[in-house]
Amino acid sequence: MAREWLKEDTPNFDYGGFVVGEKEETALLLMKGEGVLAGVPFFNAVFKELECTVTWNEEEGNFIEPIKCVATVFGKVRQLLLGERVALNCLSRASGIATLARRLHNVADNAGWKGQIAGTRKTTPGFRLVEKYALLVGGVSTHRYDLSSMIMLKDNHIWTAGSISKAVKDARTIGGFSTKVEVECRSVEDAEEAARAGSDVVMLDNFKPEALKEAAAVLKSKFENTLIEASGGVTEETLSQYLLPEVDVVSLSRLTQGYDTVDFSLKIQKDGIDPTNKPVEQILNKK
Repeated sequence: MAREWLKEDTPNFDYGGFVVGEKEETALLLMKGEGVLAGVPFFNAVFKELECTVTWNEEEGNFIEPIKCVATVFGKVRQLLLGERVALNCLSRASGIATLARRLHNVADNAGWKGQIAGTRKTTPGFRLVEKYALLVGGVSTHRYDLSSMIMLKDNHIWTAGSISKAVKDARTIGGFSTKVEVECRSVEDAEEAARAGSDVVMLDNFKPEALKEAAAVLKSKFENTLIEASGGVTEETLSQYLLPEVDVVSLSRLTQGYDTVDFSLKIQKDGIDPTNKPVEQILNKK
């Protein structure tokens, strides 16, 4: 993956790298925005491809107040600069997701809710592994990773199959006992049909909090072993209204769509500056 990212950024020749040459230097990784540090394995992988050494000053998952030197990278200047943007892209996006995930996790934790906050499959093509990993660092569930991880039957599947019951039956035939089945439902009646047909998870899609409370209570009273997921229209501001005792999972697409990034920069260390002695003002003022 890291090799492909580097190939995308440098398809044939790094002209700027020719200017700086082969001299070995140390670069300081500065976290300039507050947030949860995430994406460390991908940052490491990029620079491993370039035969550079990364030393971390902070643990992944820590909440960092800016501005802080969180790592140093040692290697040939040409290689440091070749990997810079690719590595920072991974780190800034992963940390942005983890920061939002941590906030949502804290909302659920403070409410004493026993269910799981989850992401969705609405991820960036080619970047899913990083985004799903960042969810875990932030303390929430990834949900299914891909179409092979779980069978989720949505409106198009049901319309094509003819009914919820038929769709679930066919899903059970192909998935067997080892693969969970989830059905997206727009009404309590649909949800009851899905549960009766043997769906492991029933998603109550785009239910308002009051309607969700009523529907989830009805379903749990009849199908206590069926997991209930709430999804659609949930935001950070309204999340607490969906954290009901009868709801097992609340999923939000915003966790991997439209998230804010965390600002990082990589600066070649100036002579005489010790990165362990808070040199950030000197580094940032470097011309």
